Amino acid sequence: MIRGEPLSLSSLLSFCSILLLLLNSIINVAGEDPYRFFDWTITYGDIYPLGVKQKGILINGQFPGPEIYSVTNDNLIINVHNNLPEPSGVQERRNSYQDGVYGTTCPIPPGKNYTYTLQVKDQIGSFFYFPSLAFHKAAGGFGSLKILSRPLIPVPFPPPADDFSLLIGDWYSIDNNRLKAVLDYGHKLPFPHAVLINGRPNGATFTVEQGKTYRLRISNVGLQNTLNFRIEGHSMKLVEVEGTHTLQSTYSSIDVHVGQSYSVLVTADQAAKDYYIAVSTRFTSKVLTATAALHYSNSNQPLSGPLPPAPTQLDWSIQQARSIRTNLTASGPRPNPQGSYHYGLINISRTIILESSAAQVNGKQRYAVNSVSFVPGDTPLKLADYFNIGGVFQVGSIPDTPSHKPMYLATSVMAADFRAFVEIVFQNHENIVQSWHIDGYSFWVVGMDSGIWTPDSRKEYNLADAVSRCTTQVYPRSWTAIYMALDNVGMWNIRSEFWARQYLGQQFYMRVYSPVESPRDEYPLPKNALLCGRAVGRT
Repeated sequence: MIRGEPLSLSSLLSFCSILLLLLNSIINVAGEDPYRFFDWTITYGDIYPLGVKQKGILINGQFPGPEIYSVTNDNLIINVHNNLPEPSGVQERRNSYQDGVYGTTCPIPPGKNYTYTLQVKDQIGSFFYFPSLAFHKAAGGFGSLKILSRPLIPVPFPPPADDFSLLIGDWYSIDNNRLKAVLDYGHKLPFPHAVLINGRPNGATFTVEQGKTYRLRISNVGLQNTLNFRIEGHSMKLVEVEGTHTLQSTYSSIDVHVGQSYSVLVTADQAAKDYYIAVSTRFTSKVLTATAALHYSNSNQPLSGPLPPAPTQLDWSIQQARSIRTNLTASGPRPNPQGSYHYGLINISRTIILESSAAQVNGKQRYAVNSVSFVPGDTPLKLADYFNIGGVFQVGSIPDTPSHKPMYLATSVMAADFRAFVEIVFQNHENIVQSWHIDGYSFWVVGMDSGIWTPDSRKEYNLADAVSRCTTQVYPRSWTAIYMALDNVGMWNIRSEFWARQYLGQQFYMRVYSPVESPRDEYPLPKNALLCGRAVGRT
């Protein structure tokens, strides 16, 4: 979480893919909570991830973007210069006025800049940023974000010898504007051309010393495919998922779904040589693979032999997902144990069932939630709400449960009450793995199983130590259930992380409302807020 507002309950538990477009230099200023100043210029430039020139998004000339390194409670002052020929967005998912998606925030116009004042308030863990508007995500502009604990707050493992970020994702060699045009004409995207590791399909090298242990932060920054991550001859101890310290289970490989981040510890305890790091697509008829090298510093033997095998069974992935749980004895960003909040003892005040669908609307491919395919209003929804501008959206324009109506277009907004404790079920009738994200919140993944969810499915829930995160997968013809405390007032995006699907309507907004306008509950409209649409000229 990056925000400058009062601490919310979910902020004690996890933060997820902070979608920023930022960074160059870091300057500490004296004070209780340090300030770090960033100055970023966003441009198009030539990149060569697959060996041929294509147009990519650069941040201060870099692809992938620079890594953000910070400590919990740091204040970030971020000046973003948009030198793209189209509007650009910066997502700050804990302050609804600066969330970065067009439903809540005006984009930065071409040739203009905007300064954000944010705070990584009580957050730790492994995250990433990427451009959130149009189809810019297909052009790059992504980078890693590390938020470390304060020195006096213990973490549940010894300090690693080094800390590596690995940004993995599927990739197209096609220009992002051409991909966007494919979607605008109502067609589906082709299968991706490659998988990248830190912007390369092969050749990245991570050097280790024999006998030492290293932290690897793995984030799936791709557009649609689950990826399996593994290291030849080495096991991985999972220690953190999107800001939550986990039970330290050991895995030979890990499935990382779109939008998710994991931290693992790897010990260089094998013979001195180079070992393959392999990343490959899961649940696809054609398998794409990227490789990198785990290079022992005293190695004289280069990579050789076959790649480590990937799992092929769906059940393997489901069982792994169920085994990922919160470490109840570990501290979070504050000294108290992060698992001390007994979410399983709270009465559910509302159950929401979200069902995805795909269909043709007006002769074009669209995707929907509960039969509603989202279309943007002429003014960001949060600004329309703040200035009481009518006709932009209607609260209650998406039902709590599937209506089974034919798909239709609407600026869909769901009403929700501040401080409510809700159950959300993602129901998947398709033969693909889905990935869902909720801005502004972390939630407990309490259950997942095949078939159709019913109230009896609650008997399977984990009500003690479910992992807390903000992006969850839903397996084919299956359901996933989450619990979420609505402790963050605002207009929040709920979306498919399959970027073509969210672009074509598989998203909506949840308006978490409190009649008390208090800075304790919601950060006020920034004095330098960008205004657009029918909000222009408002004060």
